[in-house]
Amino acid sequence: MVIQKGGINTPDLSAVLDMVVTGTVDFLLTVSSYTKPVEELLYAPKTDLLSNTAMNWQSAVDFNDIEEQRVFATSKDGTKIPISILMVKGTRLDGKNPTILYGYGGFGLSELPRMDIYLRSWFNRGGIYAVAHVRGGGEYGEPWHLAGMLLNKQNVIAACARFLIDHKYCSPATLGVFGASNGGITIGGLITQHPDIARAAAIFSGVLDVLRSELEANGEINTTEYGSVRNPEQFLAKYGYSPYHHVTGGVKYPAVLITAGENDHRVASWHGKKMAARLQAATSSGLPILLAVSTTAGHGFGTAFAERLKNEATLYTFFYDQLASDFAAKR
Repeated sequence: MVIQKGGINTPDLSAVLDMVVTGTVDFLLTVSSYTKPVEELLYAPKTDLLSNTAMNWQSAVDFNDIEEQRVFATSKDGTKIPISILMVKGTRLDGKNPTILYGYGGFGLSELPRMDIYLRSWFNRGGIYAVAHVRGGGEYGEPWHLAGMLLNKQNVIAACARFLIDHKYCSPATLGVFGASNGGITIGGLITQHPDIARAAAIFSGVLDVLRSELEANGEINTTEYGSVRNPEQFLAKYGYSPYHHVTGGVKYPAVLITAGENDHRVASWHGKKMAARLQAATSSGLPILLAVSTTAGHGFGTAFAERLKNEATLYTFFYDQLASDFAAKR
């Protein structure tokens, strides 16, 4: 690769995770992307060249057949929201593809490109995977974060879901949405505000009762992001997007899978338990509302490898059952 003026021409849709200076004053870049294992690339300033090394990570699967797209949805206020889309090359966009849309949107954390090997089984079944880079993250710096926190916290993932549907990547009958932790607000808000937009939703260790979250062990720390119920203006804002408080009886909600961990000290397990119970009592769709509670898991960190594998299997089995169980036969 040739270096363009003003910076290093790293691969498209990639992120530089780390950079160190070598003894020869070259730069070793740790680069991640959606379709390759992490690469260790060497940049030589004298030649303006970026070259491969023998230190690239290895993977048991390959994504050589996977196509990457970066598109933009338009939110109701006109802001362009990036969406990263992955699918098998040559996939027909006829509105029938089983599709998972992931969203987080909080604490200034960017959704960086990374190769998720567990998606291989989803792609093998014709599935599409999309990441919504919603406000509240850090993709466009601190202003992007500030535009999605406190009084500005808003649910713009709906625009991303509509984009996928309008452009025939999927339909409401073949769309699944997924979020974890802060993503519980994003996905929980989506299904309570737009219950007909997706067939299935998965929420892992998610914040769902935003009003009471301030009272849990980690709650006070999160008031800088969510605001405080002791502030009248912030209370009204929190109530306005709290998923639990907007579950309505008799509504046809999508199939929902909720997980919670009894040792989770970041998001207490009662979030998931309350939300699952409320949805089970309220929904009229006849679709399952499932709750899986682990007596050993925390908030992801330190979770045993065997349990992480079980969680991945549960997630994709749920989406495959709800979105793609007869997909092969129909195609």
